[in-house]
Amino acid sequence: MWMPWSQPGLEHLHLSPSNDRIAADSIIIGIEDHMPYRLWYEMVCDTNWKVRELGLILLSSRSKSIKIRSDGEGHWTIISGEPISSLDDCIDVDISVTPFTNTLPIHRLALSPGQSAEILVVYVTIPEMELKPARQRYTCLESSAQGGIYRYEGLASGFTAELPVDKDGLVIDYPGLWKRVTS
Repeated sequence: MWMPWSQPGLEHLHLSPSNDRIAADSIIIGIEDHMPYRLWYEMVCDTNWKVRELGLILLSSRSKSIKIRSDGEGHWTIISGEPISSLDDCIDVDISVTPFTNTLPIHRLALSPGQSAEILVVYVTIPEMELKPARQRYTCLESSAQGGIYRYEGLASGFTAELPVDKDGLVIDYPGLWKRVTS
């Protein structure tokens, strides 16, 4: 569970790894742009932490939903199979209101201390529920059996944060944005 640093809210994540997939199911309540929202999302990744399915439902008077799939190689479709060419080459997903999605590239990239990688992600804005590509960079600053520290950089925005993670790659503290309240 995480909560925002400066306003009311809470995320409750249920992570279910198995032999052939990793599933995440979460509910988030919060305030964005002075508007309360409730968001439910589920994500299915393969065992290499590549997103294969993403479903989101904004539970509000402006109820919206998204359900997309990926081949794990940067090609996305809506459920009916129609390609979403604007998301070509995106492997990971970054949902704007959760620290969980930082776990995806941290696991998938398996960086050693001092290594960095630039990636293209599907960035999901909440409450707008818009999908757009975004360039990011992750750098492993420290790594141990107990966890590590990674630098996240939003390359277009210039935003940077150092993220301590636990042994499972889950963010413990996202300075100024989220803090974990229990695991």
